[in-house]
Order: sequence, then C-alpha cells, then structure tokens
Amino acid sequence: MKFKVLFVSVSLAFGVTAGAAFADTIKIGIPQPMTGPATQYGDQIQAGALTAIDAINAQGGVNGKQLEPLLIDDACEPKQAVPAANRVVNSGAKFAVAHACSGTTVPAVNVYEQEGIVAITPGATSPLVTDTIKPHFFFRTIGRDDQQGPYAAKYIVDVMKPASIAILHDKQTYGSGVATQVREALSQAGANVVLYEGINVGDSDYSAVITKLRGEKPDLIYFGGYHAELGLLLRQAREQGVTTQFMGPEGVANQDLVAIAGEAVEGLLVTLPADFTKLEANKPVVENFKTYGRSPDGAFTIPAYAAIQIISQTIEAVGEDPTKAADYMHENTFDTAIGKVEYDEKGDLKQFEFAVYQWDKSGNFTEIK
Repeated sequence: MKFKVLFVSVSLAFGVTAGAAFADTIKIGIPQPMTGPATQYGDQIQAGALTAIDAINAQGGVNGKQLEPLLIDDACEPKQAVPAANRVVNSGAKFAVAHACSGTTVPAVNVYEQEGIVAITPGATSPLVTDTIKPHFFFRTIGRDDQQGPYAAKYIVDVMKPASIAILHDKQTYGSGVATQVREALSQAGANVVLYEGINVGDSDYSAVITKLRGEKPDLIYFGGYHAELGLLLRQAREQGVTTQFMGPEGVANQDLVAIAGEAVEGLLVTLPADFTKLEANKPVVENFKTYGRSPDGAFTIPAYAAIQIISQTIEAVGEDPTKAADYMHENTFDTAIGKVEYDEKGDLKQFEFAVYQWDKSGNFTEIK
C-alpha cells in the first residue's frame, strides 16, 4: 500500500502535531527543496525516500510500525535551513532524510546534533557538512567533494589530457568547494590550470569571464556550481565563439539546464553517482519504483532510497533511540541500493562510486566511464 504523506505546515513548526493520529508510526522528516531552482533535486530525493518507505510499509513496516514521511520545504535556501530543521524537531521525528544542498545542510547539521536527530543527506557533498563540527548524528549516502573532485581530475588527466584548463565556480559553499577540490587534484597531477575564477550567482551577463576564456583559450572549462549559472555560461560562451569542452559536478545535472542553454548542452561532461539501477541486486528496487509510479533516475534518487534502508535496518537492530541508532550506524555496515555502506567517525562514506556522463543536445546523458 502507499502510505499517507504528511506535509508539515506552519502549525507543525510551532509544535502542533498530528501525534495522536499517528502514534504508532515512525516519523521520518524529509526537508528538501520543494520550491525554487533546485526543486528537481528535491523531487529525486522524495522519489527515492518515498518509494523505499512505501516498499517497507507494504512488507509490514519496521518492528511492527509504519514509516511516516514528513515533507518539508527548505527551497535549497540557507536562510530556510534552520527553520526547516526545526520543523523536523517539532514534528516529533527522530530520523530524517536531510537536505539536498550543501549550503542548506551546513547550518542545519547543528540543529540535528543539538536535538539528537539521526539525519542522512543523499545530496550534500561539501566537506564542510561534516568537517566543521564532526557530527555524531549526521550521515551521508553520497560521496564528498574531496572524493568527487579527485575522481573528476583523474578522468581529466588520464582520459581527456587537455594542455590547459580553466576552472570557474559560483562562489557558494558547494560550487567553490568542488572547484577547489578539482583544482588541487589537478595541481598535484601536474596539470596546467590557466584560470581559476568565481562568478556571481544571479548575474545575467557573463561576458567578462567569457572574454578571459577567449584570451586564455583553454582546452577544458570546469565549472563548480549549479545548473542555472552553467546554463547561461554555456549559451553565452557558444554565442561568443567559445567551443571549448565544458565539465561540471552533479549539481549541474538538472533538466532545466536545457531550457537555459539550449543545444549548447551538447557534449557537456558531468560527474554523477554511478547508475545504481544497473546493479543486478537492485532489480527488486527498480521494480518498487515501477510499482509506486516513480522514476529511479536522478543523481540523488537511489542514495535517498539507501538512506531509508539504513534507517530501517538500524531501527530493526536497536530500536528508535537516536543515540543508540547513531552508535550502531558508526559501528556497522549496511547492504543498500548503493552497495555496501560503511561510515567513518564523521558519518562520511568510506567509499562511493562516481561516474562520468555526457549530455546530448536534448538533455539526455549517457555514462561513458
């Protein structure tokens, strides 16, 4: 059966809950971008988390209780991070599949730590998420930028072998973070980085930086950030005669990129989580998505599914006490839709599989490595 999804309203944020109606459930907060330019990432996480919840509930739930999802909008906006996390707290949930965006996740982690709520992000990749306070209750089901960045750099050096590289970023937590990781890994490999520069989010004209690109004539342009800025950069660069290969991280892999950049997306390379739907062990997982009418596609969908699997396996083992749950997660391994999961002392994955994808002009992308 498909379980009722509760949308957390303003009243819930002030502590008025539906606890009496759902006393026999295990609440799981799902604070994600439901509005704004990053909605697609939130949609992917909701699809993964809700499908896992539906499948688990159909099998009788966890320890005889049904899982109850609580959808909360954080708009991928840092100013809404703490209010969204507090809504998880005030709802009575002790577990969460938390924020897609790094800039939102960094301030929200403090709330989960202070309140003792076990939270797993399937999308936030910035090292700052777990390096700043070294959390005990916060975990990931996605690799960090200092795993993704070196992976991208190795592909650039070993496969693409450009004579010169320009690196641009959006000056934000996520974009500048992954760009820095790529630059450092390229420098260690002896690659020739001829330009490293930030652009302003929300600008409509990137002619100044495109002029610099035309002057440097790099063989590759790497962009750290989200799709909105890359879309404008791609379109304007092509209009101004720059035909150089572009590459970016998972934050640019949004179908809205096509609406912004048009056919300029053709050939774009993106690092993303590997296509976990191809794993033989995930055939039942893919069937669950079909059963509940959702798509398993998207960078964060299967990692979100895995987050629910980890939460449910943990509760089955040690119950619903968050402290016992966090201890258990640090000390054990899990078989999930993203493979075997094992955490380090900060709640980061000890290993995660990335891959390189190439876009066509229609916005479809194919794994090439």
